[in-house]
Amino acid sequence: MWINVTTVGDLLDQRAERSHREALVMPEARMTYPHLSHASDVVAAGLMQLGIGHGDKVGILMPNCASYIETLFGAAKLGAITVPINARLKAPELRHIITHADIKALLVATDPAGADHTATLNAAFPDLHRQRAGALNLTAAPQLRTIVNLTRAASGCLDRSQFEARAATTDVARVKALQQRVRIRDVALLMYTSGTTSTPKGCLLTHEAVVRQAAAVAQTRLLLNEEDVMWNPLPLFHCGGIVPLLGVISVGAKYCHTGHFEAGHALEMIDGERCTVLYPAFEAIWRAVLDHPKFADYDLSTVRVVMNVATPRLLAEFEARMPWARQISSYGSTECATNLTIPRPDEPYDVRIATVGTPVAGMEIKIVDPSTGAELPVGRMGELCFRGYSQFEGYYKDPEHSAQSIDTQGWFHTGDRARIREDGCVEYGGRLKDMLKVGGENVAAAEIEDFLAQLPGVAVAQVVAAPDPRYQEVPAAFIECVPGTVLSESGVIESCRGQIASYKVPRYVRFVDDWPMSGTKIKKSELLARLAAELAAQHETSH
Repeated sequence: MWINVTTVGDLLDQRAERSHREALVMPEARMTYPHLSHASDVVAAGLMQLGIGHGDKVGILMPNCASYIETLFGAAKLGAITVPINARLKAPELRHIITHADIKALLVATDPAGADHTATLNAAFPDLHRQRAGALNLTAAPQLRTIVNLTRAASGCLDRSQFEARAATTDVARVKALQQRVRIRDVALLMYTSGTTSTPKGCLLTHEAVVRQAAAVAQTRLLLNEEDVMWNPLPLFHCGGIVPLLGVISVGAKYCHTGHFEAGHALEMIDGERCTVLYPAFEAIWRAVLDHPKFADYDLSTVRVVMNVATPRLLAEFEARMPWARQISSYGSTECATNLTIPRPDEPYDVRIATVGTPVAGMEIKIVDPSTGAELPVGRMGELCFRGYSQFEGYYKDPEHSAQSIDTQGWFHTGDRARIREDGCVEYGGRLKDMLKVGGENVAAAEIEDFLAQLPGVAVAQVVAAPDPRYQEVPAAFIECVPGTVLSESGVIESCRGQIASYKVPRYVRFVDDWPMSGTKIKKSELLARLAAELAAQHETSH
């Protein structure tokens, strides 16, 4: 594949010149490529009138909607840096992101699923209601000059009509002049990682990183063409929502998003739009679709590939449920602009189910001893490192952490365990820190989770290290049951005995209906905190 890379804004406009096909389908909008291109020009013009230019930070705090995507492309055309903000953040977290990222303009829309971002903003910035719209001077966020509320009028904010009126006074030719000055190696996105165990870190991703990587995955791994229709339920503040969209645009295909994820609505869209490539990525999302009580009522025969990050046992189960569609898995992170490795759907079953494939062309990987940094031979489990064009530029305003993560030869140390097979495919081994020390024995949480996932009635399993006075740590399992199934703690534990080593058998089993999430990741730290509080309360009661 030739290296044909461009900027985020030009990627869309080039496609709009060549195609009048549908580009985007969302619950509230259907847009062709020319329509989406024009809408993003309007946003760019409005941002320009707000004083936004090259290198300025533009925050997006919205549900998954067409306005989100229009803003993403509009900011990119000016050479501004888009900061997608996790819509689940509470006031203190939101204040931290807005302040740390030096956001100059923030575009907001209310979440129809219930989250009121206006109220959250007022809680984050108590002096907002006293401010003049378009000329903010907030104590906690001195860089933030403008908030545009696209949903309703709010104190201290411009509304949609005011924003669009400003855009109407700007000649689009001025937007195009700035668009031509954007460099491929300019930063396009400042994306904050989920922060499952610590304060979120801001990853700087260039136009080249996201556009080139998106095209490579779409064209050489997913094998997309303009006839394809991708369904993606991932949030647009997540790399897995944005970068696949760019990949779809690179081939002129159609991108479908259900907005707020609900399994029934997802099935309606996959069937109704005749989707061919599905990108649920996370087992909890795909399990909800497969286990929906009306799953059999929908026609999913057009689906040819499903991308899920799950254990081999779960991937095998998923493919058995839809044998006409090829399951593939992947290894990725925000730091490499999503997929570092991913198989093709036409590769052998063992490659697709048992591995996360080979690196995308242009990216290098190696496995090192996490203690010494020495490179390990094929077949040895160690820490996965990578470098290449889609690698992030470092953590924003955090040179110390950047230097700790990226060595002097440019290798990013992921903190993940993996090994490379003889055929070059990568097997994932879980987080280095997601290890338990049970009486001196090292145990990967992923190993226990993999076993639990195959037990009848188990939909999703997560394992954490619970403190223990005798063994230092013991496994504690949190389980979401298959709908209609009832499991017991003693029953799960008994199913493990004799099947896995005694030190791997969970000491505690707890059942959940809803997972504490940070973006798309389950927050194991909160699961552990729940268990610790429960055990502490029991200890107090017994004494």
